[in-house]
Amino acid sequence: MHSSTIRASWPRVAVLAGCSAVVLVVVATAGIAFGTADLGWSRALGFVWAEVSGGTVAIADAPAYRIVMESRVPRVLTGAVVGAGLSLVGVVVQAMVRNALADPYVLGISSGASVGATGVVLFGVLSGIGLYAMPVAAFLGALAATLLVFGIARNAGGLTPLRLVLTGTAIGYGFSALTTVLVFLAPTGDAARSVMFWLLGSLAAANWYTTVLVGVVVSIGSAVIFYLAPHLNALAMGDEVSASLGLRASRFRLLLFVLAAMMTGVMVSVCGAIGFVGLVVPHVARLLVGADHRRVVIVAPVIGAVFLVAADLLARTLVPPQELPLGAITAAVGVPMFLVLMHRRRAEVA
Repeated sequence: MHSSTIRASWPRVAVLAGCSAVVLVVVATAGIAFGTADLGWSRALGFVWAEVSGGTVAIADAPAYRIVMESRVPRVLTGAVVGAGLSLVGVVVQAMVRNALADPYVLGISSGASVGATGVVLFGVLSGIGLYAMPVAAFLGALAATLLVFGIARNAGGLTPLRLVLTGTAIGYGFSALTTVLVFLAPTGDAARSVMFWLLGSLAAANWYTTVLVGVVVSIGSAVIFYLAPHLNALAMGDEVSASLGLRASRFRLLLFVLAAMMTGVMVSVCGAIGFVGLVVPHVARLLVGADHRRVVIVAPVIGAVFLVAADLLARTLVPPQELPLGAITAAVGVPMFLVLMHRRRAEVA
């Protein structure tokens, strides 16, 4: 039976989500305990418990305590939220263009956000607004890419899925080229190296501010996506079906595109451009619970959170004390996983 025809019961969805949540807790705990400085499970959890319960920490443990509470905990939380957010954006984009290979990169959203964030890192664009410069610039870049894709696709004959994908791919390449030019024009070599590492994805700069920022934006976006999940089912079945159900496909796509731009812009501003999460995780979720978006949007964000937190842990621990780009880890895991999923789907269809 084709995997897209699987219709998981709600109890099964709850069990899958619950099991994934348990795995997330385990992986997150490992992310807090291990890294360049391995603190161990009990010691790291002791620091977290002391913070939560208002307990005290020995003076000798102060450096390790700061590592846990000022670096690792916000880093793990940010990774979990970003993984969940990228997965939901991937679900939305794939439904929006009815293309299983779509993700924020295909539509140029991530590339536009990267241009805005790169301008802040290298040239201090919008530096007058302080901590908000990076997320605002990334969102404006993502929104600019969104408007360009929609404007060009509309003028080319309408907001059909194929035109959106083709236009988005072209715009994405254009913004990627612009990012390359900005890096080439960087005032210092250190700045260029820093932004190149960031563009490949990293949670190294995560702190409590970024955790709250991305948490608020992704929570709002997720709530909207959960509410719109039944409409995503209609959109995925085609514009004619959507129209028969009273859904104006073009207007709905515009809403989804702006929502995806908002979420992607903020996530890119925090951790750079991380690939394959928004592409692979929706496929895994559909394989487990079927194509009903009401179920997919429940399971996908938890799986995405597990995936990204685990990938970040690997990035920090594979070649210590060096840290690998997060995007390299997600690609190394995501490429074979995606190929296996595609092979399995072809075998099921046959």
